[in-house]
Amino acid sequence: MADSTRSVKSIISELRDINKEKRRTAVMKLGMIGGEEASRALIRTLENEYEDLIVRGRAAMMLGKLGETSAVSALIRALNAPGYQTPLYAAQALGMIGDDRAIIPLVTMANAHTDRLHDVAVDSLQKLGFEWQSESETPSSKTDNDLEPEIIP
Repeated sequence: MADSTRSVKSIISELRDINKEKRRTAVMKLGMIGGEEASRALIRTLENEYEDLIVRGRAAMMLGKLGETSAVSALIRALNAPGYQTPLYAAQALGMIGDDRAIIPLVTMANAHTDRLHDVAVDSLQKLGFEWQSESETPSSKTDNDLEPEIIP
């Protein structure tokens, strides 16, 4: 157990390395190890706007593989990250995690894109139990639930 904790801490320290290749490898290692500490480090990496885009994308991917529900808010924000890889992997991760909070942001993403980002958003919506009808309509639930967004004052 102590060796495992030391190993995770050692890998987390690699996230601060100046070499982006080491950081890219570190996020993959953390995703393979899993656990609360690794997940927190992956979420912090995903949220770091100054981080290499590939590192952020890989962090999103690994959070999805871990099924990390505590990452849903960060993954939703990452749908609007610059570049291509981070939003793509964030959308995939949201589909893997299966949290309904992702529905409206994924609909927005699907409507805003006509490329692979659109396809991934639609695929993730289907994993959440919704079928995509068209780009101008919201998806419909297989159980006929309404998708009214909740407005919080």
